[in-house]
Amino acid sequence: MKRKKLIIGLLIAAVVVVVGTRYVKSFIFENAGLISRIVDPIGENQEVVWEKGPATAQTTPENRPPNIVLIMADDLGANDISFAGGGVGDGTVATPNIDSIGQQGVSFTSGYSGHSTCAPSRASMLTGRYASRIGFVSTPAPAAFGKFIAEMRKDEPVPPKFMEERLDEVPHTDDQGLPLEEVTIPELLKKSGYHSVMLGKWHLGDAEGMRPGDQGFDEFLGFTRGSAKYGHDDDPDVVNARLDFDPIDIFQWKNLKPNARTNSGGRFEPRGYMTDYLTEEAVKAIEHNKNRPFFMYLAYNAPHSPLQAKKADYEALSHIDDHTERVYGAMIRALDRGVGQVLEALKQNGLEENTLVIFTSDNGGANYLGLPNINKPYRGWKMTLFEGGVNVPFFMKWPTRIPKGITDENPVMQLDLFSTIAAATGTALPTDRKIDGVDLLPYVTGEAKGRPHDTLFWDNGGYQAVIAGGWKLHSISQLNKRWLFDMKADPTEQNNLAESQPEKLAEMQTILADFNRTERAKPLWPALMENTVRIDKTLNQSWETGDEYIIYSN
Repeated sequence: MKRKKLIIGLLIAAVVVVVGTRYVKSFIFENAGLISRIVDPIGENQEVVWEKGPATAQTTPENRPPNIVLIMADDLGANDISFAGGGVGDGTVATPNIDSIGQQGVSFTSGYSGHSTCAPSRASMLTGRYASRIGFVSTPAPAAFGKFIAEMRKDEPVPPKFMEERLDEVPHTDDQGLPLEEVTIPELLKKSGYHSVMLGKWHLGDAEGMRPGDQGFDEFLGFTRGSAKYGHDDDPDVVNARLDFDPIDIFQWKNLKPNARTNSGGRFEPRGYMTDYLTEEAVKAIEHNKNRPFFMYLAYNAPHSPLQAKKADYEALSHIDDHTERVYGAMIRALDRGVGQVLEALKQNGLEENTLVIFTSDNGGANYLGLPNINKPYRGWKMTLFEGGVNVPFFMKWPTRIPKGITDENPVMQLDLFSTIAAATGTALPTDRKIDGVDLLPYVTGEAKGRPHDTLFWDNGGYQAVIAGGWKLHSISQLNKRWLFDMKADPTEQNNLAESQPEKLAEMQTILADFNRTERAKPLWPALMENTVRIDKTLNQSWETGDEYIIYSN
């Protein structure tokens, strides 16, 4: 890491000499991808050789601890799948394979992500702890990227704010990651003899010593940063949709390339379209591990932008007129196909009955795609703590343990997966730290009564939310703003009762204050930007008087 920073420093110094300091920041933004490829080059495709488990199994699959397959989508909206009558293109893009996990097991209708953005949500899920307990409440991102967003949106009625005075307090992007002292699911399962494999998006630290292999995964194939392209811009088999109104999209198109790496090597070209590539390699990994207990974390980057679809999937959706929506729907189609191939691999290898399969998303769909219906019927988007940002598809199936076709309305969170997986595998939980998640299996099977949680919390600096007793409070200190909702009567958060229910408001504020006083750690690094996200509008829709918005800190 020191060598990388030295190289970057020398490159920047050379730029200063050539073009002068006033253009340096612009150069770094415009060429961040180039600099990255110099420091960490992308080589030619290389064959991934998965470690082979035992040639024969000591016991039959049903007589050994269950395999665990955790599939996570990236920015998947509640209305992006057809499970509950939804789907892209007014429900015309079916997701039968994703749906089947909920149909053959349990669907949590109040299943929540641990945060409203990528990395903190993943950190919470893999550790079983609130992101705020870890202090991981911001998503790793380059400082120049945040400044570019603020600059590009400076003419909005309520523009984002970049806090340059904090730059010296924020570590390099690569060093913004999950602390090594945290215990992850794969580290937990080592005690029970599990082999752990990860494929896809990591986003929990890119410095040496912070990658998946350093956090318990025996094998890894994927990318360590926040996003990657699915194919090359000029690939004739890929159809692109550029979003010129979105600073994030502009940055990605300028700087990203398809790339992958393993635990042991540098970056290289993936083979073909990224979603299909991860699926094909996941199928191989399942075949190699069929004779021993394994944990697989398959973290697709679909349908996160940049929006790129396979041409064949795009052509199959000719009935969708809007180009962006058609590309997005084609990406969902590829994601669902991949999930189906993974499920079929479990079946073909005799593992289906005794494998706990989990499907979810790290957060809801993003407003910066310009697609208004992806989180329908919920308000809000990624980066907000409204249901559209945190109420995500959340399915589990395990044929030998979970009854078929259960709908569970209890509020649960992805951090519960840590304790659930521990219980399923007979692994003891750590006793030297507080684990916030609970084992969901007894509630699903009817062995336990009541709710798994009395309260659930989300934390994004000055913007927080809590659910307790069927009520939900949003609190934004920067705006001195509160929203209070009766979630039983108003599950889509339409009617703010903060003024008409002062006693309930005070009660909920006390619950949140108690959590902050006793359970909240200092952030691992301070936020550099305060971003405005309108609750009911996409990024490309015009501001109007009365538009409600939140402040997202990162």
